[in-house]
Parts: sequence; C-alpha cells; structure tokens
Amino acid sequence: MAEYSLAHIGINAANEEEARKAAELFCTIFGFELKPGNSSIFAGAGIEVMKEPYLGANGHIAIGTPDVAAAKAELESRGFAFLEDSAKFKADGKLNAIYLKDEIGGFAVHLVGKA
Repeated sequence: MAEYSLAHIGINAANEEEARKAAELFCTIFGFELKPGNSSIFAGAGIEVMKEPYLGANGHIAIGTPDVAAAKAELESRGFAFLEDSAKFKADGKLNAIYLKDEIGGFAVHLVGKA
C-alpha cells in the first residue's frame, strides 16, 4: 500500500481580499508565516486559502504521497476515479498532483507529491 499523509487543507475564498483576510487571521492566531502565491495564500505549510473558489464545495484536502503515479494506480485498482484534466506534472514529466473525481464531505481531494 502506498504511503499517505495530510499535506494541507485548502479553503475556498470568494476573492483575493477574502483569502488574504482568512490567511492573515490564521497567521495572527497561530503564529504561522504568510506565504502569498499566484492562486492562493498559505498560512504556514498546512492551510491554503484560494483567491477564488476552486474544486470542492468547501475547498480541498491535499494528501501527500512519495509517488503520485503509484498511489493513483493503487487507488484506481480499488475502484476510485480521478479527474484526469486536473493532473499536474513536474518538469521531468513525473505526475505531481491529481484530484479524485468525487468529493468527500464537500471537499475535493487531491494527491500531491512529497519528498
């Protein structure tokens, strides 16, 4: 069985201003470092606030795994499906992230590569 761990949670915000407010509040409360990005703002390493709604009614949950392609194959063999158009690849062509087809509790779930 592949190795899995919680990488981060993603929260859908309505816009960049709301994303910044939410991320800053997490940072203020818990002392996390604010890390702005192109499509989201991280509060520490574990909370990602999206600048506009993305997959998942409430947001997403990222599950880290050392080999995304192997984990995907394992889950597919167990009957789980993926959104193929959500696949992200590293420069070397290795699969680095992909979303499961179905939400869990209003959250999209994606596999993401971890070292």
